[in-house]
Amino acid sequence: MVIDLKAEVGNLLSKVTEGAKSRGYRAANEMRNASLQVLRGQRSGRVYKKPHSRTTTYRASAPGEPPAVRSGGLRISWRPVAQSEKEAGAIVVKPAIRTDKKYAPILQDGSPKMAPRPFEEPIIEKAKPKVME
Repeated sequence: MVIDLKAEVGNLLSKVTEGAKSRGYRAANEMRNASLQVLRGQRSGRVYKKPHSRTTTYRASAPGEPPAVRSGGLRISWRPVAQSEKEAGAIVVKPAIRTDKKYAPILQDGSPKMAPRPFEEPIIEKAKPKVME
């Protein structure tokens, strides 16, 4: 019985790579679930009228709180992403979530007229236990 060692190693390597990519995507999905939890609920900031509405109001977030939900656009815009790269002969998988909303970095970092409404760190901290599990 002759075993083709090169083929066996290649087969095993592809299985490990696919498993790592799968775990990376599951970790990214956990981060998305955490973002849905962090970006919901009431905040403690000022009360404003909703744009283009005479009577409907919403409560904004206070500085240091995650952004309040006004339209829900930021909250539902997150997409899980798992990037894999080869570095020094090893497969590195980087789970992340992305949004296409242009105002997300402004909320995260603040602007000259607005204090930051950080949400990245709370999302990571909320997702970390399940990702590590």
